[in-house]
Amino acid sequence: MRRLVVLRHAKSAWPDGVPDHDRPLGPRGLRDAPAAGLALAEGDCLPDLALCSTAERAHRTWELASREWGTPPPVRHDPRLYGADVPELLDVLRETPSEVETLLLVGHNPGLEDLVLDLAGDGVDDTLERVAVKFPTSAIAVLAWHAATWRTLARGTALLTSVTVPRGKKP
Repeated sequence: MRRLVVLRHAKSAWPDGVPDHDRPLGPRGLRDAPAAGLALAEGDCLPDLALCSTAERAHRTWELASREWGTPPPVRHDPRLYGADVPELLDVLRETPSEVETLLLVGHNPGLEDLVLDLAGDGVDDTLERVAVKFPTSAIAVLAWHAATWRTLARGTALLTSVTVPRGKKP
């Protein structure tokens, strides 16, 4: 059984004059990213490896979420994940070593939402409908399927087992 855990970066800020790639997390994102890390730990979804976009908001989401775990797994920051569409995301995912059973992908919409909907042949309860309506910042989708390697990951082959949107508490 393989699991792909898809985490959309936490809410970002929009400071004037800052290029999109360099936008930081906003106040809500700084609260929500650790909450996402806690949700992953509580949901028994800690990864063997993380793939993260090089954008500042994705990198910071990874950093704050993974602080909530005892020992974070290795992370690879991949520039191909920034602004990637489904075919580009699949190219990166298919490079995952076969010993990785649970992979965390930290990135951006619309690519992540499209990826979840593309891979999920079915979903538990209303998970597919929820993602189709909205995959907000800090959302976590967990997809599972049987496969010997990541190279076989393809459209409609996974089950969307859960969708959560962790939110941190306001001070």
